[in-house]
Amino acid sequence: MKFSRRAFIALSAFITVSATGSILFMRQKFFGKNPFGLRLKRILRSPHYKNDSFQNLSPTDVMRKEASYLKMLQYTFSRPKDTKPSVVIPSVKTDLISLKADSPTIVWFGHSSYFIKSKDITILIDPVFSGAASPVGGFVKSFDGTDAYKVAEFPAIDMMFLSHDHYDHLDYKTILEFIPKVKKFYVSLGVGSHLEYWGVDPTKIVELDWWDKHQVAGDIEIIAAPARHFSGRSLTRGKTLWSAFVVNMHGYRLFLGGDSGYDTHFKEIGDKYGPFDIAMIENGQYGEDWPYIHMFPEQTAQAAIDLNARLLLPVHWAKFVLANHPWYEPIERLLPAARKLNLPVTTPMIGEPTVLGEKYPEKAWWRV
Repeated sequence: MKFSRRAFIALSAFITVSATGSILFMRQKFFGKNPFGLRLKRILRSPHYKNDSFQNLSPTDVMRKEASYLKMLQYTFSRPKDTKPSVVIPSVKTDLISLKADSPTIVWFGHSSYFIKSKDITILIDPVFSGAASPVGGFVKSFDGTDAYKVAEFPAIDMMFLSHDHYDHLDYKTILEFIPKVKKFYVSLGVGSHLEYWGVDPTKIVELDWWDKHQVAGDIEIIAAPARHFSGRSLTRGKTLWSAFVVNMHGYRLFLGGDSGYDTHFKEIGDKYGPFDIAMIENGQYGEDWPYIHMFPEQTAQAAIDLNARLLLPVHWAKFVLANHPWYEPIERLLPAARKLNLPVTTPMIGEPTVLGEKYPEKAWWRV
């Protein structure tokens, strides 16, 4: 039987070996629940759902055909030392509850979690604040210093976006804490099944297929956009969709990128909905064995150009070890690639606000 990279990680994280050597699989609520009933009927009507799974726009292998799954599993348990920092990650403490934001203000928390406030509207994307990107303690722990913010320090959230259901983007413990604070969840098609299973009122969930539009208010519109990735919280995958989101609000255009490999969809999104005032795009956790589902830093810069983004805020780095590259390598490779393309990049510390039209942090804090 052939397993994917995610399957091996799932096995290492979810399997408990008893004293007698037998293997015990423990079904827990953090796995979530695959879509069924009316939600599944809607999924079956999606043009992107074929052969019992959501499909990417281009044929996409999760792993390259030459990859060694055994070698990859070995790397998971014996990664180089520089895949995680030897010092505490620095951060800035911003009062999120009293934050003023005449124009969109973005506060990044490491990896792919970030907060946006524009006027009186609050947005939160892919929050993971439990200290790990794994349901089992001890696996995929966050870097020292990156858990500088607690759920209690957040204001009420008008809109929570969830790009897909992988553990480093959809965290069971974090969602449970946020449920009382969130007015509406905007998620990729199918992800609502997990949320309902965890106790979210279904009337608070809006699920979007690629290119679906949703008018939130007169001056706020969101569109789900394609990404090149996959989904799944156990050994099965592709039962829920993976997306990026376009947010048009208060006269600004924002691109909220989920996980994605490079492909022509960035140019298509840019042609349809650009230019973007800012784009948050993944930059990290890449590897030669999975080149189609995550971008290398040079591709991240090109994706921002394809989107016609005026400013890039790189995410998906500096919090978890999910690949074998040095933890600081993504940003060190991205910056020279962006300079060649005349692409402005902002590099805030965790908690440091980026304010459109006003403040674009550029300090190389990872070198301190």
